[in-house]
Amino acid sequence: MEDAERLLDWFKDKDGVIVAFSGGVDSSVIAMAAKKVLGKRAIAVTSSSYTFPKSELLSAKRIAEEIGIRHEIIFENELLNPEFVKNPPERCYHCRKGLVTGLKEVARTYEIGCIVDGANADDTGQHRPGMKATEELGVKSPLVELGIKKDGVRKIARYFGLSVDSKPSFACLASRIPYGDRITKEKLEKVEKAEEFIRGLGFSQVRARLHGGTARIEVFPDDIPRLVERRDEIVSGLREIGFSYIVADLEGYRTGSMDEVLSNRIE
Repeated sequence: MEDAERLLDWFKDKDGVIVAFSGGVDSSVIAMAAKKVLGKRAIAVTSSSYTFPKSELLSAKRIAEEIGIRHEIIFENELLNPEFVKNPPERCYHCRKGLVTGLKEVARTYEIGCIVDGANADDTGQHRPGMKATEELGVKSPLVELGIKKDGVRKIARYFGLSVDSKPSFACLASRIPYGDRITKEKLEKVEKAEEFIRGLGFSQVRARLHGGTARIEVFPDDIPRLVERRDEIVSGLREIGFSYIVADLEGYRTGSMDEVLSNRIE
């Protein structure tokens, strides 16, 4: 497969890489390619934090084992960063700088000079201040450099035989909180519990956007009728978690829905 071979070729002149590894399809494809070419000199690093659900951490561990890559877990407490906690539109910039600092510490330990992430070519057209931080700090994005978009990444995942080829996209829990609302551990935990509860009812993609005491639920548009059918269970479950009002977003799941308020500021 041409894209897979191009990706493998990208790693051939590297003496080792640290992979920023979330366990999603993008970073899994990067980790697999790195492992195939570099063997033990490819190391996947996952940041465990309050914005990263426990279920995703368990998934990342499982996928790293599937790939056969060495897997390190570091802890990043974004809540100690006042600029992150303020939750400005550039929130991800501040978070990503902290993450890369942790990745660089691991890189120094293993004497590896190259850090890579799983950003793909589709990400460049979105509001992604985190990408600005990684670029400033020297992190490489092979999929962006090669012009490989999300559909292409999934094809490579299938070619590599990865179990995550159809895994839904994930963004950190802080993305559920409107810009300007302070980020707290309690808010993040509420969002995590709400999404886990609804996902447990058989919904593959869920976002519980937090608007004060209201949970705005996003699922795939085709799943909205089923969401409404199970409204009694969902209302009861989310009220136990602490929400006063539960509403369904009729537009359904879409990436970056919290960025829609920035539409007048972004070209």
